[in-house]
Amino acid sequence: MRASQQKSPNKESGQVTSKSLGLSACTAIVIGNMVGSGFYLSPAAMAPYGNLAILAWVVMGAGAICVGLTFAKLAKLAPATGGPYAYTRIAYGDFAGFTIAWGLWISIWSSLPVIAVAFAGAMMNLFPSLHNRPMAVVLTLAAIWAVVLVNLRGVKEAGLFAQVATYTKLVPFAAIAVVGLFFIDTSNLSEFNPSGESLLAASAALAPLTMFAFLGMESATIPAGDVIDPKRTIPISTVLGISIAALLYVFGTTAVMGLVPREQLIHSVAPFSDAARVIWGGWGAAVISIAVIISALGALNGWTLLMGQVPMAAARDDLFPPVFARLSQNGVPAIGIVISAIFATLLILSQVAGPPGLKTFYDLVVGLSTMAAVIPYAFCALATGLVAANVAGGGPVPRLGPIEVIAFVFAIFTLYGCGAKAVLYGTIMLVLGIPVYVWQRRRASQTISKA
Repeated sequence: MRASQQKSPNKESGQVTSKSLGLSACTAIVIGNMVGSGFYLSPAAMAPYGNLAILAWVVMGAGAICVGLTFAKLAKLAPATGGPYAYTRIAYGDFAGFTIAWGLWISIWSSLPVIAVAFAGAMMNLFPSLHNRPMAVVLTLAAIWAVVLVNLRGVKEAGLFAQVATYTKLVPFAAIAVVGLFFIDTSNLSEFNPSGESLLAASAALAPLTMFAFLGMESATIPAGDVIDPKRTIPISTVLGISIAALLYVFGTTAVMGLVPREQLIHSVAPFSDAARVIWGGWGAAVISIAVIISALGALNGWTLLMGQVPMAAARDDLFPPVFARLSQNGVPAIGIVISAIFATLLILSQVAGPPGLKTFYDLVVGLSTMAAVIPYAFCALATGLVAANVAGGGPVPRLGPIEVIAFVFAIFTLYGCGAKAVLYGTIMLVLGIPVYVWQRRRASQTISKA
């Protein structure tokens, strides 16, 4: 990967900047952003549904790959910085593009505390002396701002960090997914759907749990301006990353559910550590805790990179405040990243000042993040024909293929599974962006009139 040999114009400054993200880095970002806290805790959350949970991983993995293939097609048509935002704007116009960018941005910075809490929890498992609420807050904030500092050094550094963190953390989880299959107690996998719910209701409940683990599949499309040979690199890294993550999810969940009795797994706060303890004893559980720490930092790094790229792309199109488009001397939207991190910090501090039992609040944040991400997936699933027509300069809109239709149905079913509360609050969150859009349109029109 010779980053220094490929350069692209910087729209803000007019200067030529080096492209620094190759196939390995983009694949690492995709996997790193997906394989995070949603996967670590999923066996416990999905344990009440028995073997149906394993089937859900297979079905949702197939749906995610369809979404990934859609993004791959869009990336070939128009490899633009901003990913889902850019494709939505090309296909449907400015307001739809702004709405998607607004929702993605909020979903990203509001997800950071959830990932950072996983980091803090793993640290406290390794070092019991740190196990108190003030230290948990300190560790959570330290994780976020440490990764912010890495991203402020440049996109190349963020991509290198993603590669190291991702490929390091995959080893222990892949070991459980493979080795664990040889230690399975088949009596733990004897029930298909012990939840007592109907097949439709249980499947709908599993949809957001599995989808949360697939969030980030579009990650390689967002920093397109920094990607080497984006028309080739983005599609390959997207499909490759989703496929690797899907295999890890299916085999990892099967191994954990087969190793840990369902009654114990339902109440587990570290299901993979419990599974490692069955296979290797205490040292295996410690290794998994270290892997969670590395993985959480890797996921924070990837999401922080995107947290700056999405609003930057929208700001360059005069849809977000211009401060988000300003680049530092390292070529990164530093102010936008810092502003977003401050919002994440305030979210964490609000939990400190709030009443106990805030797990419900975090569960709602997970639902909102999934809902906010699935809406762009639905928009992009049907956008390929419109984008193709616009790229060609007009003409007939090509017919949608079965992959796009499956991706759209997949997104809608996941949205249904998020539940009424998450959809309600998510809709309010999106509507609150309308005043920002109106202000930006007014500002843009005044600039044109003065010119």
